[in-house]
Amino acid sequence: MRRYSIFAVAREGLRFHQGWGRAWAAPEPKKKYEVVVVGAGGHGLATAYYLGRNFGIRNVAIIDKGWLGGGNTGRNTTVIRSNYLQDPSAAIYEKSRALYETLSQDLNYNIMFSPRGLLMLAQTEHEARGYKRTVHANALQGIETQWIEPARVKELVPIMNIAGPRYPVLGALYQPRGGTARHDAVAWGYARACSDMGMDIIQNCEVTGVRTQGGRVHGVDTSRGAIDCDKLAMVVAGNASVLADMAGFRLPIESLSLQALVSEPIKPAINVVVMANTVHGYMSQSDKGELVIGGGTDGFNNYTQRGSWNHIEETIRALIETFPIISRLKLMRQWGGIVDMTGDRSPILSTTPVEGIFVNCGWGTGGFKSIPGSGWAMAELVAKGTPGPLAAEFGLNRFREGRFIDESVAAGVAH
Repeated sequence: MRRYSIFAVAREGLRFHQGWGRAWAAPEPKKKYEVVVVGAGGHGLATAYYLGRNFGIRNVAIIDKGWLGGGNTGRNTTVIRSNYLQDPSAAIYEKSRALYETLSQDLNYNIMFSPRGLLMLAQTEHEARGYKRTVHANALQGIETQWIEPARVKELVPIMNIAGPRYPVLGALYQPRGGTARHDAVAWGYARACSDMGMDIIQNCEVTGVRTQGGRVHGVDTSRGAIDCDKLAMVVAGNASVLADMAGFRLPIESLSLQALVSEPIKPAINVVVMANTVHGYMSQSDKGELVIGGGTDGFNNYTQRGSWNHIEETIRALIETFPIISRLKLMRQWGGIVDMTGDRSPILSTTPVEGIFVNCGWGTGGFKSIPGSGWAMAELVAKGTPGPLAAEFGLNRFREGRFIDESVAAGVAH
């Protein structure tokens, strides 16, 4: 596959861009693969990519019931951070953040990674104490974070009202190398690299059944025919429980809609990511000038990918208290994604009761930021059959043994 470069762009410009080939191939499914990855979102594509790059496993199919990157990967708010409290969480998210730093070069595809910095506002005394604790924990984990005072917060975000009225800003947990990336570009970059390694990306291929025999996986039935495999990786976010049911086991997750919205484009007004967990809203500004806004999950289980008036009212009302200037903006578009939540708000990277089936799910609202690290750890799990250091604590057995990694309590928010 052709490398992208300034010289290639210049050459194609002279030819009216008639010479570009497909970014990735669109093959028909083969009868059998060494590994079938179900889910052509960021996590599934990253899993396949690192299987090929790190372990030389390239007889791989990545199948999806819809289009590539059409699920949560294309429906998130692109936040990247690793300032978690619990050691297992901090390790995998920091691995992911570090991989994001060089991902454009690794994939030869501009993912538009922007380490613009990330603020988590402390708007209560309890939050301030918790974030100071996180700074100390991050120092022990080798993650660069800082506690900054209100004056520094105001300097970084001039449009913020730090004086209240109900929730004054008492300081913030600041990660200078946190930021954002272009969500679609992450999926497209991984897809292009996987296709270049000879892997098959098969879209519009819905799994209708999982075939097992003697406690071991043999393949999947799909809307495009039966596909045999030696190993099956389930990486389908909010639909993980549906797929697991086909294979004959249950997962301790629930599926909820997480909504987001963007404003009309405006001139540059905020050049960091701001999370306000007390009022439960977060915001950044895209390269096109839109304010990208998100909040909490819906309060009930559902599989909808549409927005609701309730979410607009709650999230925008909360953010206007801290950013009064945004009250005059118009809503441009709104959407939802289906997230999978575990009881401890930490992911599952695990073997399953069926030999040869591996599951990657439970990322909740933290899915996009974890894509490279998740793929790295999942690839090792699938290739070796046992989890490596990054995935070791995230097995299904932790729920039976009571070894929870409770990030909802530790971080105060699951984003």
